[in-house]
Amino acid sequence: MASYDYYNSASSPTRPNKPSSPDYNAPLPPTPSESLKPSRINTSPPPLKPPYHDTYSHSDSSPYSRHHQDRIESDTSLGGDSAYHGPIGRTGGHHNQYSDDVPLRPFPSKGSAESPQVFETGTQLPSLKKKKGIKRFLGSGKEATTWICYIFFLVDMSVFIAEIAKNAVLTGSPIMTQPSFNPMIGPSPYVLINMGARFVPCMRTVPEIENSPVQISWHCPRSTTNNPDDEANKCSLSDLCGFGGFPDGQPNQWWRFLAPIFLHAGIIHIGFNMLLQLTLGRDVEKKIGSIRFALVYFSAGTFGFVMGGNFAPTGIASTGASGCIFGVLALFLLDLLYTWGQREKPWKDLAFIGLDIVISFVLGLLPGLDNFSHIGGFLTGLVLGVCLLRSPNKLQERIGGQKPYVSETLPFEPMRGRPENKDDPAQRSFVKERVGFFKGRKPLWWAWWLVRVAALVGVLVGFIVLINNFYKYRVKCGWCKYLSCLPIKNWCELGNLSITSTNTTKRDLLSVFDTPKLGQNLF
Repeated sequence: MASYDYYNSASSPTRPNKPSSPDYNAPLPPTPSESLKPSRINTSPPPLKPPYHDTYSHSDSSPYSRHHQDRIESDTSLGGDSAYHGPIGRTGGHHNQYSDDVPLRPFPSKGSAESPQVFETGTQLPSLKKKKGIKRFLGSGKEATTWICYIFFLVDMSVFIAEIAKNAVLTGSPIMTQPSFNPMIGPSPYVLINMGARFVPCMRTVPEIENSPVQISWHCPRSTTNNPDDEANKCSLSDLCGFGGFPDGQPNQWWRFLAPIFLHAGIIHIGFNMLLQLTLGRDVEKKIGSIRFALVYFSAGTFGFVMGGNFAPTGIASTGASGCIFGVLALFLLDLLYTWGQREKPWKDLAFIGLDIVISFVLGLLPGLDNFSHIGGFLTGLVLGVCLLRSPNKLQERIGGQKPYVSETLPFEPMRGRPENKDDPAQRSFVKERVGFFKGRKPLWWAWWLVRVAALVGVLVGFIVLINNFYKYRVKCGWCKYLSCLPIKNWCELGNLSITSTNTTKRDLLSVFDTPKLGQNLF
């Protein structure tokens, strides 16, 4: 090494006592950093070999060649970002002898792979990527769009516009004004029946109608009067029900258990339902996901209309998404019970939800309203909520493993801040491990899943029993009517199908379709 021999030679120059004339042929003095290097005596042990390989070789024996080499090695072999990124970087080609001889690494450009994670005060940390795809749609993130609520809202509004338009074409007015005004501010009940409202005579045979010895006249959809001699009140049942009538001669429009979900009796009716759907419904859909929400929504609405078809008065034409909304309300109640210990004021929340439920059911006791649809929807929401939601927090604490269900976190959401462990039963997926999913489970876990299975089987059996009773057995419940009416002023008799004779050759059902009553009670 040239520089090492230079500083350790026996003829090392000494400082003269008197100043002498400068010798321009003498070599330049060493730099301060080189002069401060320790171990310049021949008797010292040789310097340790650096852990990196010297990939640069210089044949120049000048004392500055080694200094230049050290600077290159410092820049290229450290690798880690241990240099100070100060406001003053390395100046190109000029070396300050009074500064520390520590090469400053240029600050990495923005977006480079080596860019350090440095955040100034007040700078927001980068957020995680939003989840996309089927997991997000299944309810794995609370940022998911509530597609079902928006789609159903658009469908309901479109159908209601069609109702108004059809009523205007048939009767000359977009809302019912003759022979009485519809307080819901909507079409006539005959237009709603013609568009798919749940009306029992259109769905199955009714003994009073089937056993009638004479032909029965019905209100036509264009009817605006109660005069039995008006031609608008002399339609057949097939004309009133519409949709091609009854091809086999018997009423069989079973789909009226589904279609009324999207029909509403007026602006007030659809306004209240859509308000709850876009507030309460959206919150629930964010928590359980769009697919589960659609399942509960349709099931609650359908089960409610099936239950109303069995126990409500035969002459009531029922419409609306109220049964669906009651199912959603049941999920909110379950959410409260599941997270009771984590809420600041659970009793206050219970009082608020309980008040909503009580008011809704009391309104269903008004004359002609189908409170059975509300009850059926609420019960279906409770049962399906037990099947689809995660277990209560208290139960999760005893079972262990899985992250407890919380109100702000969606059910079945992947656990955050917890490493994956395939040996943990709580982190297994039934889709990926159908056999291993059940290994290592505690008895309490099995007991809770048996409750879930029993609830699902119960709602399916109940649905089948009600369908068979509606079409085949037709068993009536004597006291059940008081769940949908108050025994005052003959309210519980309103809506029952009855036939009155106008003469000896013709009968009609004008007493059933008393317009002031029926127009007010389509919920």
